[in-house]
Amino acid sequence: MIIEVRAVPPFQKNGYIVACEKTREAVLIDPGDEVEQLLRVVTEQSLQVRSILLTHAHVDHVTGVPRARQALQVPVYLHREDLFLYEAAPQQAAFFGLHCDDLPAIDRYYDLSQSLSFGGYEIGVHHTPGHCPGGVCLAIGAQGAGKEDLFVGDTLFAGSIGRTDLPGGDYATLIRSITQVLFSFGDAARVFSGHGPQTTIGQERRSNPFLQTPSR
Repeated sequence: MIIEVRAVPPFQKNGYIVACEKTREAVLIDPGDEVEQLLRVVTEQSLQVRSILLTHAHVDHVTGVPRARQALQVPVYLHREDLFLYEAAPQQAAFFGLHCDDLPAIDRYYDLSQSLSFGGYEIGVHHTPGHCPGGVCLAIGAQGAGKEDLFVGDTLFAGSIGRTDLPGGDYATLIRSITQVLFSFGDAARVFSGHGPQTTIGQERRSNPFLQTPSR
């Protein structure tokens, strides 16, 4: 599987292209300010993007949606519970002294009972609220095999967790999403976060200071 990541200031937010190495079909995950770099990857590697998938709707994860939607003409997916954040993206940007163009309407809301696909790969969508109400984990793997690549947005980071002080955030809910949903994947599962480096479920289970059970 092809995985390309790009990040630019001011948020240094990771945007991803994930593609099938055989068919060249791909998905675009969380296009933000790095959208032009991601679209360049699409062109340079002759990829056919099938959908734009959002892990959640905080402004740094959606500023590139208008450009990506225009360029690719493919559906945009979001969890319905984050629609209020998506619609308020220009106001979110203004709060940081930045600009965000009006966003196109969401084409489809995730159906958690169904898998998405591109090329020879499947995507399982898992609801992981806490950082925001509509956060999701996109678990990707070869068709008929386990899903070992997790695109988790801002739910879990290498050595940290998502903030919960923004509208719709809740600390206890976030911890449940991590321990009950993300930790249900094997320790070898790779974690691709919205910010920072790649990690694994095992690494975070063992050493993430926010997720350790206090010794008695």
